[in-house]
Amino acid sequence: MEAVQGSMLLVYALVAVIALIVLIAKFKMNPFIVLIVVSLILGLSVGMPMGTIVKSFETGVGNTLGHIALVVGLGTMLGKMMAESGGAERIATTMIGAFGEKNVHWAMMTVAFIVGLPVFFEVGFVLLIPIAFNIAKRTGTSMVLVGIPMVAGLSVVHGLIPPHPAALLAVTAYNADIGHTILFALIVGIPTAIVAGPLMGKLMSKYVIPNPDNPLISQFVDQDNKSKRELPGFGITLFTILLPVALMLLGSWADLFFAPKTFANDFLRLIGNSVIALLIATLVSFYTFGKLRGFSRTVILKFTNECLAPIASITLVVGAGAGFGRILMDGGVSKAIVGVATDAHLSPLLLGWFVAALIRVATGSATVAMTTACGIVAPIVSVAGGARPELMVLATGAGSLILSHVNDGGFWLVKEYFNMTVPQTFKTWTVVETVISVVALLLTLALATVV
Repeated sequence: MEAVQGSMLLVYALVAVIALIVLIAKFKMNPFIVLIVVSLILGLSVGMPMGTIVKSFETGVGNTLGHIALVVGLGTMLGKMMAESGGAERIATTMIGAFGEKNVHWAMMTVAFIVGLPVFFEVGFVLLIPIAFNIAKRTGTSMVLVGIPMVAGLSVVHGLIPPHPAALLAVTAYNADIGHTILFALIVGIPTAIVAGPLMGKLMSKYVIPNPDNPLISQFVDQDNKSKRELPGFGITLFTILLPVALMLLGSWADLFFAPKTFANDFLRLIGNSVIALLIATLVSFYTFGKLRGFSRTVILKFTNECLAPIASITLVVGAGAGFGRILMDGGVSKAIVGVATDAHLSPLLLGWFVAALIRVATGSATVAMTTACGIVAPIVSVAGGARPELMVLATGAGSLILSHVNDGGFWLVKEYFNMTVPQTFKTWTVVETVISVVALLLTLALATVV
């Protein structure tokens, strides 16, 4: 079959993206299966040699999962230890004490920002939702006022800030410096979280009132009232959670401390590698959140085994999304997008944001959107240049958060836990995600004029 050329490639890619949306959202098909099937059909449709289609898909999956499966597994174990030990609860209660009950929406955003660093959005959400329920009940405030800042904080970290797995993957894809990426991500992320979290949360809570008869609230509040456990100290909890961030920063600044190619420099770079940093933090958590809390080795083993099952589907979908991205690349779609971007004079930052936004709307997953967009855009930017790799990470991350709707697991998590209707979830969660995406892009573009 003759290979498809030019603008027809974009038509095929658009049809593939629409097919993904329809099959996942309307027909409720498994995203992992849909991504594989649509990728294979797209490869055939654009005239890729049949012998290379599967190989191309496997390469995309392998390249991504080789890194992300390790990061996701270790990050989830760290999150599980934090949950079981009461570390997340300790951070929340300390922050609320510091901020005061009138400012709980600011406290929840700050807590989510810290707790969300090592874990996926879904994991962070499940860790923090019992705390949000307790605060809403204790202070007599709406779940929208408490919960929206929480999901905004988690979402900003998810899309923008290493050591979050998606952001880390983008750092690798764009060949960015992780230290500079973290610094720029905080400069962009903190104001974005403030606008989308406490400010939007306060505004939305006046107009959107979820059904107060929420069976989940009473369940979590009752459970917490029955078992008053001793929580770990704030200092040791914060130390454990922020340890991987500190190690990664040390690794990226190795040349400031020791001459390149020396043993000490190489060692700092080794422990600053995202996988090793998370491994060290996870091992430390077995002591700080495990042994010091009175958990036996058997119980810690049970925790670490338990937490891996729920992330299997996330990991597979991320891999399949990267496989889809590789088919788009090898099938020539990336080159066609470059042509359109060149004709439209789209800057690399806008291109990264736009491609990630398209894939986000198609697949529902911010992580899949970010990993796939990186696969498509990184080779273009490496040739064309014109943007700092660290800012490309932020622009792509911002695009990956836009317009969450019914094909996103996060949409349903927020709807069910906050006890909202589908229209109410669109008015709150979907709007907040879009605000994060646009504000983060504007701040990244502004930062690009300075650095």
